[in-house]
Amino acid sequence: MASAASGFVLTPTVNTNSPASRTSSIFMFPPSSRLTVKASDEAAAAAPPAEAAEAPKPKPPPIGPKRGSKVKILRKESYWYKGTGSVVAVDQDPKTRYPVVVRFNKVNYANVSTNNYALDEIEEVN
Repeated sequence: MASAASGFVLTPTVNTNSPASRTSSIFMFPPSSRLTVKASDEAAAAAPPAEAAEAPKPKPPPIGPKRGSKVKILRKESYWYKGTGSVVAVDQDPKTRYPVVVRFNKVNYANVSTNNYALDEIEEVN
């Protein structure tokens, strides 16, 4: 099996404006040899840390009911309509259509005990 990464092109770090002075060197390494590339300390010291400049963004408030809370189902076509179940998980992505996963004690006709609901299809019960 031939190695696709058996040759490297190295360019000099000296910047010149004349196109005639630009040169490149090609070094070929046998497939059995190893090449170790290390960054110099000068480049790391010269670059300012980008993460320190940015302020951490505050977390948005959680969406929906908390995990483990009891909810009443308001979706009329649901098997568990007007029934209660406990919240298993809530997807925090605002683009998710049915972010709340609810588990019930009773199974439906397909022997399933969980279902996903939209935020307006459930009501938290105290």
